[in-house]
Parts: sequence; C-alpha cells; structure tokens
Amino acid sequence: MRDLAAGLGYLGRGQRWVARHGRWWGFGLLPALITLVLYTAVLLVLGFRADDLATWATPFADGWGSPWRSLLRGLFTALLLGGGLLLAVVTFTAVTLLVGEPFYEALSEKVEQSEGGAPQGPELPLWRELWNSARDSLHVLVRAAGLGLLLFLLGFVPLLGQTVVPVLACCVSGFFLAVELTAVAMQRRGVPVRERLALLRGRKLLALGFGVPLVLLFLLPLVAVLVMPGAVAGATLLVRDLVPAEGKRPEDEPEPGREGGREGEPEPYRS
Repeated sequence: MRDLAAGLGYLGRGQRWVARHGRWWGFGLLPALITLVLYTAVLLVLGFRADDLATWATPFADGWGSPWRSLLRGLFTALLLGGGLLLAVVTFTAVTLLVGEPFYEALSEKVEQSEGGAPQGPELPLWRELWNSARDSLHVLVRAAGLGLLLFLLGFVPLLGQTVVPVLACCVSGFFLAVELTAVAMQRRGVPVRERLALLRGRKLLALGFGVPLVLLFLLPLVAVLVMPGAVAGATLLVRDLVPAEGKRPEDEPEPGREGGREGEPEPYRS
C-alpha cells in the first residue's frame, strides 16, 4: 500500500510543479489539445455508427426474436463504445507524447533541472527521437491491445463482465499510462522499453497509484488536456527516484542506513 500512496503522491507533485511554473504548463497543453480534437472526432464517428457496426457484426442474430436480438446488439454496442473509450484512454498518452515529443522532452528536462540536474541523454536528431518514441509506443500498445481484447471478450460473461472486468480494465489502462508517461525520462537514462515494462511490473502498485487516477481523470476529455503537463512532470519525478540519474546499471551500493529512497519514495532501480 505504501507504493500505491507513493504513486498518487508523484501525480500530485507533478501537478504542483506545473502550477508553480505556469509558462511550462501552457507549453505542455498544446500537444494534448491537438490530440483531443483528433480523438473527439473519431469517437463521435464511432458513436454515430456503433449501431450499424453491431448489426454488421452479428448477422447470425437477424432471425432471432425479440428481445434477444436487441439485447445482444445492445450489449455489443455498449462493449464497442466501452472498448473504443478504453482504447482512446490507453492510446491518448502515446499519441500525445508522439505529437508533442519536443514539447514534453523540454518540459521533462526542465523538471529535472529544477530538482538538481538532468542526466545527459543521447544526442539524436529529431527524426530519430520520433522514430524511437513511435517504435516503443507501438511495442507497448500491442501489449495493451492484447489485454484489451481479452477484457473485451470477458465483458460478454454475465455478471463478471459488468463488475470485475471494468475494474481490471481501469487497472490495465493505468499501468500502461504509467509506462507511457515515464518513457521520456526513462529514454534519457537509456532504459529500453522492455526493461521499462519489467521495472514497472515489479512495482505494480506504484504504477497503478500513479496511472489509475489519471485513467479516471482522462475519462473527462477537457480534464485530460489540463492535467497532461502535470502528468509528464510527475512521471519525471517518479523516474528520478526510481532510476539512478547516473545510469541504469549503477555498481555502487547504497550507504549504510540509506537503503531505498526517502520515506514514501520507491527504492532506486537496480538490474
């Protein structure tokens, strides 16, 4: 439970950081606003066409009598809209980070400098940074999509699909949001995407404490835009305490009596 509270604490610290640095908050709003407009258009189209898609996907139910045909297609429509919303929540951060790579890289570096200095990241051209971000995001999204499909199918199970599955979906979304948001600071430290996933899987409660509240906030489109800069700042603060600034494979042991981080913070990453 300590990790759960710590994750939530980083989210709050990130929001406080951008509140104290209003110019950087406004700077970080632009990519999220662009992505929000694109996603809103796609979700509106899905909402207007959901009934037609349900009819197209269930031709076997054409001969069913009432109310079974309506119930099946109504359930399919609800799951389709829910799945679309879940996919939007999971991918919103990845797409926003891709659109705003230069913005969030600068924001994350500024957060690190204000906290005592940023590690020297690899000097890469912008196109290479965008390519690396897109490749890593695709790796994460494939995993998220696989779990999302499984949860979508479980949604058809009576009772389970209306109680346990939504909670699991929220947790899955929260975990992958944490993975995506920490990517900027992790890349600066040279931590590859597979190790990022393994690192946060080993600290699931920390990732969930940070990501699940964001999932709930991101369900409100305008709120998603407003909290995105603070989410990037909070993820940077989390990574600073989780991964040693000097690299991802430090050899030095902690000083006696100094194991782990400060109270309420995760222990540094060691591989």
